[in-house]
Amino acid sequence: MAANEDQEMELEALRSIYEGDLCFRELSPVSFQYRIGESGDPKAFLIEISWPETYPQTAPVISMDAFFNNTISSAIKRSILDKLMVEVEANLGTAMTYTLFEYAKDNKEVFMENQPVNTVTSVSNSIATGTPDVPASKKKDKKEQLSKTQKRKLADKTDNKGELPRGWNWVDVIKHVSISKSFFLTLTRFARTVRTVAHFGF
Repeated sequence: MAANEDQEMELEALRSIYEGDLCFRELSPVSFQYRIGESGDPKAFLIEISWPETYPQTAPVISMDAFFNNTISSAIKRSILDKLMVEVEANLGTAMTYTLFEYAKDNKEVFMENQPVNTVTSVSNSIATGTPDVPASKKKDKKEQLSKTQKRKLADKTDNKGELPRGWNWVDVIKHVSISKSFFLTLTRFARTVRTVAHFGF
């Protein structure tokens, strides 16, 4: 079989195997991603496999450069890629994308055992804010500051309990009715005029 025929058969198999699997994502007919671990798992990671033209006779390109993997140390990424490349060499010449994804799923705990949890995120938070991390309980929440004018307007609108009075946003019913009544009277007069004109034949 030609390499392209092998790729077509493997693509069809991958689509049927991973249909409905939210961890699997087909980026193109020759490039795939698989998330190893649940979405909230701090030790979850994403593997991307791309097929060159001569795959499966040559090795696929395996990458962990996705943004999802930013919290994983480069040493852990390198270790995972090295272990996956051993599997690639063992399976060279055969369809191996499914095998590689399953191998990563089966060995997730071993791959990620040395990965510290949340080290990169806490460092980036410290750099971004320019202050050391302080527990949330020690930080004071700032209240919205209002100017004197805004406070006065708010006090004028509310009662002594701080609540808006009932009907504060209602339409002025009397004004509305008076406008409607005058419009109705004008319309009635117009109708009478039309009937009179029609009756006398002007």
